[in-house]
Amino acid sequence: MTHGYTTGTGPGPEPAGPYGTAPAGETDGTPEVPPALPRQRTAEPAPATDPAAPATAASGTPGRDRYLDLLRSIALVRVVVYHLFGWAWMTVLFPSMGVMFALAGSLMARSLKRPAGSVIRSRIRRLLPPMWAFGAVALAMMFANGWNPAKEDGSWGLIGLFNYIVPIGAPPYPWELGSPSGLLDETWAVQAAGPLWYLRAYLWFVIASPLLLWAFRRAPWPTLLAPLGLTAIVGTGLVTIPGETGRAITDFAVYGGCWVLGFAHNDGMLKRIPRYVSVSCASLVMAFGLWWASNHLGPDGWDLNDIPLAQAAWSFGFVVILLQYSPSWRELPGRLAQWDKLVTLSNNRAVTIYLWHNMLIMATVPIVDLLYRLPFMQSERGVEAISSTYTLWMFALIWPLIGLAVLAVGWVEDLAAKRRPRLWPNGTKRSAGRQSGSRAARRG
Repeated sequence: MTHGYTTGTGPGPEPAGPYGTAPAGETDGTPEVPPALPRQRTAEPAPATDPAAPATAASGTPGRDRYLDLLRSIALVRVVVYHLFGWAWMTVLFPSMGVMFALAGSLMARSLKRPAGSVIRSRIRRLLPPMWAFGAVALAMMFANGWNPAKEDGSWGLIGLFNYIVPIGAPPYPWELGSPSGLLDETWAVQAAGPLWYLRAYLWFVIASPLLLWAFRRAPWPTLLAPLGLTAIVGTGLVTIPGETGRAITDFAVYGGCWVLGFAHNDGMLKRIPRYVSVSCASLVMAFGLWWASNHLGPDGWDLNDIPLAQAAWSFGFVVILLQYSPSWRELPGRLAQWDKLVTLSNNRAVTIYLWHNMLIMATVPIVDLLYRLPFMQSERGVEAISSTYTLWMFALIWPLIGLAVLAVGWVEDLAAKRRPRLWPNGTKRSAGRQSGSRAARRG
């Protein structure tokens, strides 16, 4: 028996793109599809996570802020939970993508103390191999199921495959693949490729960062607020840019303010502003975002991923408050310390978790469906018990599957960073080594 579960609960017209609905016939990465994955203009991609983030302090590299690492881990968990349950209110509770872009922007500003060319090359080098590993598996599955991009879109379909190598645009994929009776939903390809929008946006931000940082340090406030103004133009329908170009520009505008806030955090600008001033102004911006959202509700109600200006304003204010209160932890304090290993692991494997989580969510469906075959679950009451708790079973399964993905392909992130491959980089071995060294020193 196939349950037929489709990830999330919303109508999901645009799984890989955040706002609006793609015109019929487009295959640019934001097609209109049947009920599918809730739009996570997140990272919740992602991931998100800075694909080029250095190893965490717990992994042996000094200088990492564990508060920022904790925020990244929370953002990743929220991305997974949102894509699983499709709860629109989670985009208000914690705007993961805005947080992840801000953290990535902060790290990028810190790295740009070195020559810009080498920093950009390093970031791209760390980004691409994990994407290639994911693309190889996804494309192999698509081709094995009969997808032929040349047949659907001619030579442009083949050219579009280049975006699986370098994500300068949206990669092509079929709207529907397989059959209703198959193991996976017919829209599995759309859902699996959904997180790739984040890599495109991240790449654009990385390339633009030297210019953005130059502008920020000469005119901080105009540079900081310009993305909100651009969102008010391209994200509200005032000016419409069609196709993938329009969606890419909208992404850049919506999350550009958060990226530049990362610059402000790195340069200490936020600390120079009285806290009551920054928090009050941020609250006003967030209130405007909620007001705008209340008058422009999308197909999923309060899902801010459907409302660009609300997403930009709410994420901007939310990030200001998070960074204003940033305590700059060298170690996780108090009860948070028990999560240290998981925080370290998730930060070292952020790209892997973000890229693979949608596909793994779908992989839970045929596993949970096996419960229907158990002899003691064949009754009507048994079937109802499984159906009523189906998503909870998926929630329980997704985490061990993510763990298996970390073991199977996470080491690609190490190769991309020119590090020794590690299967489970949660800092345990290095920490144990440092403790042993300390004991040896005391004995000497």
